[in-house]
Amino acid sequence: MALHFGKRDPEPTKPINSSLSTQRYGSAASSAPQVEESATLITPAASTSSTVPEGGSKLTVGPNIKLKGVEITDCDTLVVEGLVEATMDSRVIQIAQQGAFKGSAEIDIAEIRGVFDGNLTVRQKLVIYATGKVTGKIRYGKVVIEEGGQLSGDIECSVSSSSSSNKAVSKPAMSLAA
Repeated sequence: MALHFGKRDPEPTKPINSSLSTQRYGSAASSAPQVEESATLITPAASTSSTVPEGGSKLTVGPNIKLKGVEITDCDTLVVEGLVEATMDSRVIQIAQQGAFKGSAEIDIAEIRGVFDGNLTVRQKLVIYATGKVTGKIRYGKVVIEEGGQLSGDIECSVSSSSSSNKAVSKPAMSLAA
């Protein structure tokens, strides 16, 4: 019988293998576990995060966790709530307010609420929130800085065009505090 939030169906459902007459695990086919219809209601899209692409991989370094001396690869989204000292090439990095990343990163989209220190190349968009602080050698396509966010170091806006040449505006040794 399929159960749906405490209600029972008036008709019992048949197990998927009801037409098979073979025995499973030493018992008769009629005593095999029944599959409930409600098991098909869960979809992969409902269980994925909005920032992680469908089928994407996500690594979360939780609070009070220190991850040092690693190279992070094949990770679509890195969420930093603790301390990470690493080199990475990924699609998205999200540094929480209490999180910190030290090292080198090549990212499509970076959302910084905590601290980033090192070499950061953001191919698309760098977002620094009010509590965020980014220092080091920074390269970005677009930047958004909330009031209170900090960006300092060797900063370069790299705007790529459809041709083979890249336009670059360099602002070395610049310190911004919005």
